[in-house]
Amino acid sequence: MKKIALVTGASSGIGKETAKLLVEKGFTVYGAARRVEKMAELKDVGVKLIAMDVTDDASMVKGVTEILQTEERIDILVNNAGYGSYGALEDVPISEARYQFEVNIFGLARLTQLVLPTMRKQHSGKIINVSSIGGIIGEPHGAWYHATKFAVEGLSDSLRMELKEFGIDVVVIQPGAILTEWNSIARENLVKVSGNTDYKILADKHIKMLAYADKRGSQPVVVARTIVKAATAKRPKTRYATGGGAKIILFMRKILSDKMFDRMMLSMMK
Repeated sequence: MKKIALVTGASSGIGKETAKLLVEKGFTVYGAARRVEKMAELKDVGVKLIAMDVTDDASMVKGVTEILQTEERIDILVNNAGYGSYGALEDVPISEARYQFEVNIFGLARLTQLVLPTMRKQHSGKIINVSSIGGIIGEPHGAWYHATKFAVEGLSDSLRMELKEFGIDVVVIQPGAILTEWNSIARENLVKVSGNTDYKILADKHIKMLAYADKRGSQPVVVARTIVKAATAKRPKTRYATGGGAKIILFMRKILSDKMFDRMMLSMMK
């Protein structure tokens, strides 16, 4: 019997590559995104498409209900939908901060709520949450984005213990620098929000660093392979750091004091 996987944020980048690889591994895959037309390539390789906005409860309920009516089970949920909107905390409107939490954490949590009754009944399943090395480290101008990813880490740790008795695994994926539209969106927002404020000097340096990192990042398929590894493992690890310098950055965060790590990060913004 084929296992059923639901992948959010499937219209591009990591989500798109993950959906394709899961199909190749024999899963029945549902790719979810706000704009179905952007997933035409996935349909051609056998991915089933669902229109879903992770900030719209009705669309999430409708999508999960549609899958369960057709398949009667869900084995893998890949919570990949998310974005980073950068700017100094003082400059970012609270409405934008709330929206980042709606997309990056509340949508993830609500979708998890919707699939858990079925997974508990099956006494099996995997919740795979795409976090970031940004869930372990901070950086200037990323306060709200990093806050959402720290929240994903804490939520996942708590959920993992809650679900152990039901045979459901919770896995965190921690990508480093990846060649997706995430970087350009972050840079564009940083220019727009803090490019002409009192934070302009450091913002300009940060934008240059992000542009440099964007050229040296890993391809999205690197992260997708890691997600598939977790999805197919009998006993997956709780965390997988992958791509774009993720392991070295997390190692440095572990061995350096807070102030030493701050200096290292700021020294990269010259």
